[in-house]
Amino acid sequence: MSVVALAALATGCEPGAAPGAQTAPRQTPATRPAVPSPARTEPAPAPSTAEPSTVPPPRPSASTPAPAATTARPVPEPSAAPPARVLMRTGSESDRVRELQARLRQIGHFGRNPTGYYGSVTADSVRSFQAKRGLATTGSTDETTWKRLLAMTRTPTAEELRPPTERPLATPDKRCLTGRVLCVSKSSRTLAWMIDGRVVSAMDVRFGSEYTPTREGEFEVFWKSRDHVSTLYDTPMPYALFFSGGQAVHYSADFAANGYGGASHGCVNVRDKKKVAALFDQVKNGDKVVVFR
Repeated sequence: MSVVALAALATGCEPGAAPGAQTAPRQTPATRPAVPSPARTEPAPAPSTAEPSTVPPPRPSASTPAPAATTARPVPEPSAAPPARVLMRTGSESDRVRELQARLRQIGHFGRNPTGYYGSVTADSVRSFQAKRGLATTGSTDETTWKRLLAMTRTPTAEELRPPTERPLATPDKRCLTGRVLCVSKSSRTLAWMIDGRVVSAMDVRFGSEYTPTREGEFEVFWKSRDHVSTLYDTPMPYALFFSGGQAVHYSADFAANGYGGASHGCVNVRDKKKVAALFDQVKNGDKVVVFR
């Protein structure tokens, strides 16, 4: 508005005499009364046609610092989800491992009876299950694998969790029908703990290879060693019941893990740790051992 006002003043918007103009004196005739002359009206100045000028915005001076450039911040990438917690892996031994094996067997991924020991056979079975369901094939049972297996299977029965043996018991040798006897059949690969002809418990067993065969015949338990370690092979032999020299009935972690893919050095291996532990507590020195075909 101040610019417009200045422009208006510059064009003479206020009424008044033109600068430098003079007024001539009036002559009055002597014989006549003076008659007032009509007032002169000066013509109004013509309206200005000049348009108000547009003043450009002031340009920044050299001393004015330029605005700082804005640095774009990188957008953080979403963090990867943490891996699922592992519940069971190779070397684990528990009732949950037994349940895992029983559930895998229900859907055809575990081809033997549950042992409760997580060995290479169980790891391969878990890996097969994971691959078929599009899971990470680690061979270990994490929370994701376990939940998927639970959703696809039912709760195992007691018989499924702890079957007496993988295969039917053999007809006992007649020497097993009297007294307290560990009745061991090589043909059925089973051991039956019998008292006066009645089977108290039964379990899967394996024997020595052709180079270190398990001796056949009738023997007696002469030494019990709960936490025995072989001095010849430097391997654990828990719940050992010695019946012939260095040969004994004992728990074998290798048998639990690998099944009949291996062999002992002549001992009678048991893969069910709880069963052989209970057997160890029941058997006494002097009880009979019969190993037959």
